[in-house]
Amino acid sequence: MRVAVFGLGYVGTVTAGVLASNGHDVVGVDVDATKVAAIESGRSPVIEPGLDAIVGAAVSSGKLRATIDGQTALRGADLSLICVGTPSSPQGNTDLSYLLRAVSDIADVLAAESTGSPSRNHSLVVRSTVPPGTLAKLVSPLIAERTSGCAVSIGIGVCPEFLREGTAIADFYEAPLTVVGTEDPAVAKVMTKLFGFLDTPVQIAPSGVAEGLKIACNAFHATKISFANELGRLFRTLGVDSRAVMDLFCQDTKLNISPSYLNPGFAFGGSCLPKDLRSLLYVARMHSLDLPLLSGALTTNALSINEVVTRVIMSDARSVALLGLSFKMESDDLRESPFVDLAETLIGKGFEVRIFDPIVDSSVLVGANRRFVDSKLPHLSRVLTSDPAQALVGADLALVSSSHPRVLEALADNPPDVIIDLCGRLGSSIESLRGYQGVAW
Repeated sequence: MRVAVFGLGYVGTVTAGVLASNGHDVVGVDVDATKVAAIESGRSPVIEPGLDAIVGAAVSSGKLRATIDGQTALRGADLSLICVGTPSSPQGNTDLSYLLRAVSDIADVLAAESTGSPSRNHSLVVRSTVPPGTLAKLVSPLIAERTSGCAVSIGIGVCPEFLREGTAIADFYEAPLTVVGTEDPAVAKVMTKLFGFLDTPVQIAPSGVAEGLKIACNAFHATKISFANELGRLFRTLGVDSRAVMDLFCQDTKLNISPSYLNPGFAFGGSCLPKDLRSLLYVARMHSLDLPLLSGALTTNALSINEVVTRVIMSDARSVALLGLSFKMESDDLRESPFVDLAETLIGKGFEVRIFDPIVDSSVLVGANRRFVDSKLPHLSRVLTSDPAQALVGADLALVSSSHPRVLEALADNPPDVIIDLCGRLGSSIESLRGYQGVAW
């Protein structure tokens, strides 16, 4: 394939060199003549282990060239990969000026080829890291504005990179996943062919999902580093070897280093997580230590509950069915259940609330479980029903945290105007109902 790579920094040079070394005809484009001269002389303009050799071999074979002229690079190209910088502005938002300038330049060159019916296809794919919605709200309208009547049919996509400086070449070949975001089947086909030399299959996703993926990955990496460092500050003060703690921590691949708990949904609760997190933060305060990341976990948990309360208040509903009350399905443990907090708040605000839980029976609750419910929902026995269908009678809105078969059957038989899914496990038959809403999707 003929590929134009716009931007010859770390991402652009690695991308251009690897693609050229695997048989594609690549032309790199950059406004910096020094970078272009480096490529043309067979050297990498950036320091990256092994990249000089790859660039040198690709240039010698004639598969890689560089230029400051975008028109030259685009002549006959099947694909443009935009790898320009997207730095932070002083206000913290992403500066997309370099990206939009590259898109404009590419569109202008293609639009100038000729007019009339489309004579060939060109894929414009963003490899730079951008906020979700960039393609749909900025790139697509800009291309449409500048290519009216263009003879080239331009499809757009986004292909996030997962390259670390220092190991970028290995990361390219051994990426855990290769994702292309596009709504255009032609772009999906081109990008699948482009990466045909990789062992990992290309996964096609909506453009917003692919844009969000890269942001999510980097945010999680930053969170992991901060999590380990916060614990390190605390454990060092307590005389505990934080490295030994985290070595053991990472051996748990069932819950700790795993997909567990990484599903968007409602707030956490139960007898362990809130209590132990508060205890850890108390110990930190006693040693004059600030752990803002871990403190923020309690804050964002409360916001998860408040956001749902706000959605109920903003609706026209006055009668609410809460389907699921315990903090976890298949349990009757109500201690610090966020659904108890949700019910308590809505009742306090004057909503008529009826509750069903397939496990909870208020007559058999004992001990700490009973004491917690008596303090939060002393009238539980009056609002708790033994049948989900009964809870739904007359309900304007359902808050659903249980995917028990009886719950799903009742929702299908008598769906209220609004169903807010708090668990993400209700299945396609419920998600397809007219009033369905996800709590975080």
